[in-house]
Amino acid sequence: MSTTPVEDSMRFKITAALNPTTLEIHNDSASHSHHKAMQGSLSKETHFRLVITSSAFKSKMQPARHRMVYALLKEELDRAGGIHALQLKTRTPEEEERQVAREKAEKAQEIEVEAEKV
Repeated sequence: MSTTPVEDSMRFKITAALNPTTLEIHNDSASHSHHKAMQGSLSKETHFRLVITSSAFKSKMQPARHRMVYALLKEELDRAGGIHALQLKTRTPEEEERQVAREKAEKAQEIEVEAEKV
């Protein structure tokens, strides 16, 4: 029996429906276990951050992308003791490529600035 059934279910459903090139699932539940709303909850899987890169998001705005994911995870969101909070970062492969290129350029600039200080 899995110790992360909610995460396992999310991974299965998202992979099957969206065929993501990137799927990161971060369980942040431990950071929120002290919140009043979580008192009495026995679940260790209530707060998640997801990063999903999929071609299925092409030509869709963020709200539509998020609705797609919410629809996939409806059971996990509606279940008592299920997902209480879900943070989504959804992007297309092209958006991910641009983000990676931006991050590389920023890092190169930081290195250049540091080298000038020496």
